[in-house]
Amino acid sequence: MRSIAIIFLVTQLGEGFYVTSSLSKVTLMVPHRPPLTPRLSAAFPKISAHTNPRDPVTNTRTFSFMASYNSTQISPEGASGSTRYFNPYAAPQMSRPSRFHNEQSSTKPSIYDQRKYQPSFRYDGQSQNLANTHMSLQARRRKGVLIIIILGLIILVLTIVLPVYFTVIKRDDGPVTGGNGSEITMEDGTTFTYSNPFGGHWHYDPKDPFNNGARAQSWTPALNETFQYGVDRIRGVNVGGWLTIEPFIAPALFEKYANATPTPVDEYTLHAAIAADPANGGLDQIEDHYKTFITEKDFAEIAEAGMNYVRIPIPFWALEVRENEPYLPKTAWKYFLKAVGWARKYGLRVNLDLHTAPGSQNGWNHSGKLGDVNWLMGPMGFANAQRTLDYIRILAEFINQPQYRNVVTIFGILNEPREPFSGMEQIQSFYVEAYRIIREITGIGQGAWVSFHDAFTSRGDWDGFLPNADRVMLDSHPYIAFGDQADEGWGVRTDAPCGWGGDVNRSMEIFGMNNAGEFSNAINDCGLWVNGVGQGIRYEGSYVWEDFPRIGDCERWTDWTKFDEQTKGEIKSFATASFDALQNYFFWTWKIGDSIHSGKVESPAWSYKLGLEQGWMPRDPREADGFCGNTAPFTGTFKTGDGNVDLGAYPWPPSTIREGGEPTALPTYTPTGTLLLEAESTLTASSVMVPVKSCSYLDPWVGTEASIPTPLCGGNPKRDLQRSSVTQAPMI
Repeated sequence: MRSIAIIFLVTQLGEGFYVTSSLSKVTLMVPHRPPLTPRLSAAFPKISAHTNPRDPVTNTRTFSFMASYNSTQISPEGASGSTRYFNPYAAPQMSRPSRFHNEQSSTKPSIYDQRKYQPSFRYDGQSQNLANTHMSLQARRRKGVLIIIILGLIILVLTIVLPVYFTVIKRDDGPVTGGNGSEITMEDGTTFTYSNPFGGHWHYDPKDPFNNGARAQSWTPALNETFQYGVDRIRGVNVGGWLTIEPFIAPALFEKYANATPTPVDEYTLHAAIAADPANGGLDQIEDHYKTFITEKDFAEIAEAGMNYVRIPIPFWALEVRENEPYLPKTAWKYFLKAVGWARKYGLRVNLDLHTAPGSQNGWNHSGKLGDVNWLMGPMGFANAQRTLDYIRILAEFINQPQYRNVVTIFGILNEPREPFSGMEQIQSFYVEAYRIIREITGIGQGAWVSFHDAFTSRGDWDGFLPNADRVMLDSHPYIAFGDQADEGWGVRTDAPCGWGGDVNRSMEIFGMNNAGEFSNAINDCGLWVNGVGQGIRYEGSYVWEDFPRIGDCERWTDWTKFDEQTKGEIKSFATASFDALQNYFFWTWKIGDSIHSGKVESPAWSYKLGLEQGWMPRDPREADGFCGNTAPFTGTFKTGDGNVDLGAYPWPPSTIREGGEPTALPTYTPTGTLLLEAESTLTASSVMVPVKSCSYLDPWVGTEASIPTPLCGGNPKRDLQRSSVTQAPMI
């Protein structure tokens, strides 16, 4: 809410009495005359029409009537001066110094920058009879004083009533909350109508930007209420391809540079190709994608679709990049903060998902670089894991601030590490170290849930993992598109997702909270670059990594403009079967971008938004409840673990790194660095893992066949391993 200042023009009252007023002060100025003597004539004072407001005040006596108000100034965008502007979607400086140190001055600017307009006076006129003049002046003064008193009281009332009216009753920046049919004005000034048929309401007050009063739907607890996991269902969607860009989700970016050398196949090569094209904007094109692919309106529409959660994948380069890494650094962080603000506004809770790791945790394009796995594998496998733990620590410290805890309530510490490459022992060791770090930051019973991906093993493989842990959940991604291909349509495939229900129920009873962080409506791998650029398609028999028999042409599955009502109904049944069986879920993904060449979405089975528009996604996700005839869904609540975890059963570091050897014989980092996070002010994270000057290192993506540097560190064949320190849990 912007401050209101009421300025009254200086007015001539009677014989030289003048009033000025601002929101905080009413000033009466009376001209100071020389004494009346027989030798001196008095002249009636007049205001010069050419008074300079910068002139010093002369010949006046000032009387002040003070009115005090509590008012906060939020400066409009583009304003200049020393006023510190407030960005509702950027993070404030931290409430506790902890590991982050505010490097920006916290000097509070004055709410008002007042300059009094007090005119000088000019005397003229001819001499008059002194006695008559004296009597006339006495009468006029009495009349003038009475007028001044009355006007002063009126002005005093107005300076109270009008500000209250404009700042409380009728805000100049519009309402701070609204429901179905209310109008939303976005940051760029465009407007849209909030159409939530489920009783949800948005809330955003510039005076109270971290208010958690919004509610996504009537059946979903508001952000300032308790979400009962196991009772309240997670009905969520991913905003994939936004801050972590994938070829099949944002094909236009890759199509534009299809003739570049090398051909962009992942973000590593895409950023490099775009950076080499400054004539078309260079890496600014990546930020243009961040600005436009997902906006505030998408978050409103997610709530309007009956969703209560959003999973936000972010890359590690949202925090930093290091030497020779081509990614646009830190910019994605700014848009993640916007996303958290939008989620808060519309009552959506956030699952923060660290989607990439240095060296790649799975070798797929969405890990940052297509190719070898260099995370917990190969000569740089341990060093890359050290960096990843740092990013987990920094993110955990950031979202554990009080203003974020009720919004970012799940932390997926790493997306889709692959057990066949890195190894189960190594992955579980990493998970437990990440859990230890996070709970040392939050304290037991506080902070976000910690979500572990199943590493593409079965849910049953995790039954006895980390007993007594505090609020952990198991994340599975049950895709059926990448297995054996078939010509059957959606109508006969609903048994597949319904079959997941029993396994989910069993794991919820034994392990605890489960969620499906990703799944889709795809029943085959048809779609533009679903497998990646140049990777081929199993369904058409062109997949480059494995032989699959050709089933047919993909157009039947991708040209959604030809879907009839029966087909749409079958897809809808498949989606509702998935919702019911998985119980707590995040559909992958909210939006698929258009192809430059066709001008339309080429992977329709992956787009929730397109499905809503075309009628093959349920308008109300609650329609799915009971669809599979699941007579025994999990309905209990999950207790907070006592935190009495045997960390020694999962030692960190693990005894060996696959294709690398003992961690002490590999390149490692030391916790002596710092990392800057740009929020409202610059925040510094310390104890960051960085190279040791006397040691040798390889490229993070070097591959598993590279030789270990010799000598490793000044002739020493091995190194002592160190851990980063963490910030202790704050007092609540």
